[in-house]
Amino acid sequence: MAENNPSGGAEPKPVGADLIIPVAAIIFTIYYISTIIGMKWEAQVSAFLVGGILFFLCTIFLIKTFFEVRSGKATLSFEALVNPISVIPKRVMLFGLTLLYIVLVPYGGFTIVTFSFLSLAMLVLSDWQNKRFILGLSATLAIGGYILFIVIFKRRFPEGPFETFVNPIVKSMLGG
Repeated sequence: MAENNPSGGAEPKPVGADLIIPVAAIIFTIYYISTIIGMKWEAQVSAFLVGGILFFLCTIFLIKTFFEVRSGKATLSFEALVNPISVIPKRVMLFGLTLLYIVLVPYGGFTIVTFSFLSLAMLVLSDWQNKRFILGLSATLAIGGYILFIVIFKRRFPEGPFETFVNPIVKSMLGG
């Protein structure tokens, strides 16, 4: 929210921190599309569709931000990244959980590690409130991810105890 400054105008809002995720998303999209060039056309179509939408939306956001900065309504300051100071511990915990997810998913498997990551991240963000809801939502999302990516799309994700137990059952049910 803009505050009044002594000169009578609205204080420009700091938007530098808001650019981190869109810029990272554009870079990731370019990287991802470059990695699927030699794959089947189905993978290319879905990558170009999703990547194109992401790229388009991020570009619109960047253009909007450019005009806000140009008009003086915003600055490219990264002040919002560290203020308020009270949110820094949560941001550090979420960053740590993300790194832990990346390290553990090859060993613990997609479903269990995804469930754990989602549960802990949402619990941290909610100040450990609504535990039952968060655990139920995390289980639904992790199992939904398993069904969508591993069962339906037949993608190879890291296998852990859940996949080792469930994959043979799913294969026998689907006749494969």
